[in-house]
Amino acid sequence: DFDKIVPLCEYFGITSDELLSGKKDIIKAKEDDKKGKFARNIAISVGLYILALVFIIFFAAFIEQEIIGVCLFFITIAIATGIIIYSAIYYSDKDKKKKVEKKENKTVKQLGEIIDIIGVIVYFFISFKTGAWHITWIVFLIVGLCKSIIRLLFDLDNKDDKKEEIKENENE
Repeated sequence: DFDKIVPLCEYFGITSDELLSGKKDIIKAKEDDKKGKFARNIAISVGLYILALVFIIFFAAFIEQEIIGVCLFFITIAIATGIIIYSAIYYSDKDKKKKVEKKENKTVKQLGEIIDIIGVIVYFFISFKTGAWHITWIVFLIVGLCKSIIRLLFDLDNKDDKKEEIKENENE
């Protein structure tokens, strides 16, 4: 019955095409497998971080060999960090990042780079002039705010252009 297709698809977590054809979407299955492996590696790393603390406590309290505990601590931390870095590189979504970068307006990107350069120049000028290095870092917050405002303005302008195109198409 057709009215049972949607509940069956929701129950099994598949599309109606997959249900009717009997073939699972291979790309989706690979992405799910990729996410699962990434999550597993992160969980292992968190467990290793906790285990690293146990090494210090155990060797300091029971065996009275703090140096062995500290060495095992750093080795375990290095392994856990290595797993996280490997996972982030190996399981990253490079294609998604490329698509997002392509969508970003080149003009906005260039303006952002110009604002970054101006911000660094202003930061060094004010810092050397006043010697107030402890507070002039606020310039970078202002730079980030300016870049966000420019990005927002361009996004609003693009939305207005798209609305005008839709109205023109409707009028035709």
